[in-house]
Amino acid sequence: EWADSCCRGVRSAHVYILVYDICCFDSFEYVKTIRQQILETRVVGTVEAPILIVGNKRDLQRGRVIPRHNVSDLVRKTWKCGYIECSAKFNWHVLLLFSEALKCVGCSRCKHVHAAIRFQGALRRERCALM
Repeated sequence: EWADSCCRGVRSAHVYILVYDICCFDSFEYVKTIRQQILETRVVGTVEAPILIVGNKRDLQRGRVIPRHNVSDLVRKTWKCGYIECSAKFNWHVLLLFSEALKCVGCSRCKHVHAAIRFQGALRRERCALM
C-alpha cells in the first residue's frame, strides 16, 4: 500500500496524520509500520514533515487495548510526534486535530482566527490537500 501512495505525492506531504483505533492493537502496530516507512522514505535535505498520531474511537474508552499514557509517552517522548485522541462518531476533538495539523505546517500568522475558519479557508484557497 505504501509504495503506491508514495507515487501519488505522499512523500511531499507537509504533515502526516496517522489514525489508529484505540480498541485494536493491530491498528496501532500498523501506524508504527507506516510511521517507520515515512521516516525511511523522506527525501534527504527537505524539511521534515511533522507526524500526528491520532487515537480514534475515544467514545469506546472501556475497550482500549493500550493505556493512554503508554501510547502518549511513546508517541510524544520517543517518536517526537504529536498525539491526540478523538471520536469521529461524536465529532469530539476532530476540529482540534485539524487545528494541530495547521499549527504543525506553520499557520501561525492566523492564530487569532478560530480553527474552523482557518481550516475552511485553507481548503477554499486550495492551500491544503487532504489525502
